[in-house]
Amino acid sequence: MTGAQAVHPGFGFLSERNDFAAELEKNNVIFIGPRSYAIEVMGDKIMSKETAQKAKVNVIPGDNRVIKDADECVSIANTIGYPVMVKASAGGGGKGMRIAYNDKECRDAFRLASNEARSSFGDDRLFVEKFIEEPRHVEIQILADKYGNVVHLNERECSIQRRNQKVYEEAPSPVITPELRKKMGDQACALAKAVDYMTAGTCEFLVDKNREFYFLEMNTRLQVEHPVTEYITGIDLVEQMINVAAGHELPFKQSDIPINGWALEARVYAENPFKNFLPSIGTLTNYQEPFKNDSNVRIDSGIQENAEISVHYDPMISKTITMVKLGRKH
Repeated sequence: MTGAQAVHPGFGFLSERNDFAAELEKNNVIFIGPRSYAIEVMGDKIMSKETAQKAKVNVIPGDNRVIKDADECVSIANTIGYPVMVKASAGGGGKGMRIAYNDKECRDAFRLASNEARSSFGDDRLFVEKFIEEPRHVEIQILADKYGNVVHLNERECSIQRRNQKVYEEAPSPVITPELRKKMGDQACALAKAVDYMTAGTCEFLVDKNREFYFLEMNTRLQVEHPVTEYITGIDLVEQMINVAAGHELPFKQSDIPINGWALEARVYAENPFKNFLPSIGTLTNYQEPFKNDSNVRIDSGIQENAEISVHYDPMISKTITMVKLGRKH
């Protein structure tokens, strides 16, 4: 209809819809993202976990079966051992997840998680896995082309969250050693190769207090927090996504990827702090972005003064990214 030759879906709803990517493929329109197969497999938490196990990626102990009812949920939880996490297979963005420390909480978790998953994703399939206590949320950015070349662009720490939604992200992580970075990066690349992945993607891991790490999920799209990776590596991820979609090989190898400085992203949410930070809607009467002339500060925004904050969209209205160069480091 528009004559577009390619579509970049950003990081919104369409970016992980395998039917959207498949429809574009059928109409000879290039989807600037992964193939629909990778979106389908990695978008389903049960399938992605099974794929990760086959690729010899560390996974959280648990049971990959779809739970039939609350009784089976309790039975599986007792086999795994409390605390457990009851999770939606089609989940994401912190939705469809509940922690349970005993049988009663497990029954409640089954009911609440299935209802939330059904309303959010139209899919109420749940599974149970061990809840990792005192975890850090660390993700590995990967980039792959059509020719089997896969590299990782180091890690991002995303542990500061509210209601399982990220609030701050930083790169590099303050707790990841060079040895651990290599192990996590190697496993992320192995998983990407297992699904014939191409373009940018992110493998999310939980890292426990002993620095053991476990695969959480793979996001088959550009992440909201991608600018912190761009800052420390000097690589424009969107540019590389477009180049890969156009059939170009990656212009660098793993040994070329630096850590050059430190970067922090803070998400700005329209929320009410007096109501437990629930999303707040209405007219934005005052909005002023800081440090407009500072090259070490970047503001990504989708809002302006007098705009309406709607109930139909995520409450994140902008994000502030700051960075400092510390010299090249590997």
